[in-house]
Amino acid sequence: MGLAGVVMQLRDYQQEAVAATIDYFRENTGNPVVAMPTGTGKSLVIAGTVAATTRMYPGTRSLVLTHVKELIGQNAKQLARYWPQAPLGVYSAGLGQRDTVMPIIFGGCASVKNCVSKFGHRDLLYIDEAHLLSPKDGTTYQNIIAELKDINPYLKVIGYTATAFRLGQGMITDGGLFTDICYDATGVKAFNRFIEQGYLVPLYPRRTKTERQSDVVSRGANGDFSSAALQADAEQRDVTYQALIELCEAGQDRNSWLVFASTLEDADYIAETLNGFGVPTAAVHSKMPDKERDARIKAYKTGQLRCLVNMGVLTTGFDHPPLDLIGMLRRTMSPGLWVQMLGRGTRPSPETGKVDCLVLDFAGNTRRLGPINDPKIPRKKGSGGGDAPVRICEHCGTYNHAAARVCVFCGEEFTFAPKIVAQASEEELIRSDAPVTDWFDVSQVYYYLHEKPGSPPSVRVSYFCSGGLQKFDEWVCFEHSGYPGKKARDWWRQRFPGDMIPETTAEALKLITQLRVPHRIKVWINKKHPEVLSYEY
Repeated sequence: MGLAGVVMQLRDYQQEAVAATIDYFRENTGNPVVAMPTGTGKSLVIAGTVAATTRMYPGTRSLVLTHVKELIGQNAKQLARYWPQAPLGVYSAGLGQRDTVMPIIFGGCASVKNCVSKFGHRDLLYIDEAHLLSPKDGTTYQNIIAELKDINPYLKVIGYTATAFRLGQGMITDGGLFTDICYDATGVKAFNRFIEQGYLVPLYPRRTKTERQSDVVSRGANGDFSSAALQADAEQRDVTYQALIELCEAGQDRNSWLVFASTLEDADYIAETLNGFGVPTAAVHSKMPDKERDARIKAYKTGQLRCLVNMGVLTTGFDHPPLDLIGMLRRTMSPGLWVQMLGRGTRPSPETGKVDCLVLDFAGNTRRLGPINDPKIPRKKGSGGGDAPVRICEHCGTYNHAAARVCVFCGEEFTFAPKIVAQASEEELIRSDAPVTDWFDVSQVYYYLHEKPGSPPSVRVSYFCSGGLQKFDEWVCFEHSGYPGKKARDWWRQRFPGDMIPETTAEALKLITQLRVPHRIKVWINKKHPEVLSYEY
């Protein structure tokens, strides 16, 4: 952004988010939302936007609000790192700071709500975890906004969230305060891009042998399962016990576990049982004194505890990159809560060697709500529903998107039953061993150095197709002899504008950005590892 004193650089997509927000206000008068997955740095985007608006329009007064002290401190710290000269203050009872006069204030909504007038004129209000803002009048955020608008009727509100929807409302732009989504990186294609670039790690939700199945399905006022339904889940102690045995078996090679429980008593029982199994575990919940809860979380983050069981306190604002196993024992009807819970496991941790996060869903949420990068969006009250479309791999038990043709975890090919139609079918009556091919539209292509002990290096090419829902790989072997080398040279001639043909993989990777990209590929799909056969440009 050209800011003096900047000591941190924004990633390309973070710069896009800042630019999209500023561009929005050049042509619109509403209140926009920036939607980004958990772990992709919303706090830095907030910092970049606050810095840019303050520098572009001197005298701008901003207020950044969220609901938990961890996020308040994190957001303020990111701005200070990005812009060391930022005129910022913090107002939070939990952090013991009560600044009200600085041009940029980071605060907690619970602390700010009783003294809004002290902050005076504010031009911009940033709300982190904006999905928590209810469209109903009389709520904490709505009261704060109303008072700020009494002072400045032209106040603009910018929301940030990983889940731009709410139960009973649908998208948070469908009525209420927010009017538009100015930047959205939560879709399938963008999410896969984050994984390919190493900013996130994939989640693998594995089908479990055990599942809590209660006859109590009543809903609460917020549209989610009622406390009675969650209590009925917690009372299934024999089912819970079997689920925890399965958790321990699957988690033998996992270093850091997080379990979501249904009730406070459920959390305590799970922690007690896991300790009995020899897994160092502690429970945390909202009724626990802050000091005790903070001490247990610190013990978990420093490796003294292998597992943390929580009820209602670690769904947002909890950052622990080594987390590589999520045990889900809490049922929910809320896609927002589901995505937020899963988001705890998507952060990479190179220091611990983490490459993915295993999700053991003992509550049936995956089947009901869908994957993290394509959840079933809730509808407004009175609209129809139904389970999310997912496909379970019969080979390894992993949940996949319904449109997937191969399992994301093990590569097993899925079979598709033909639909019965009132006309002659062209489906084969008996499946043969002949190749089955299909054409796929290419959304994005990525190139990587591939190294295998005992073999020359090669280029791995990943084609993302069907809007990012499917991925097909091929290997281009410039340093191999015989047919693989000839095939690599022919592959290069199709794509490179000149006559130069690289002799090594390193030479090829230096020129990779100059290659033209096919818009369609033909794939042999009925084999364990689908093979790319030809290309259209």
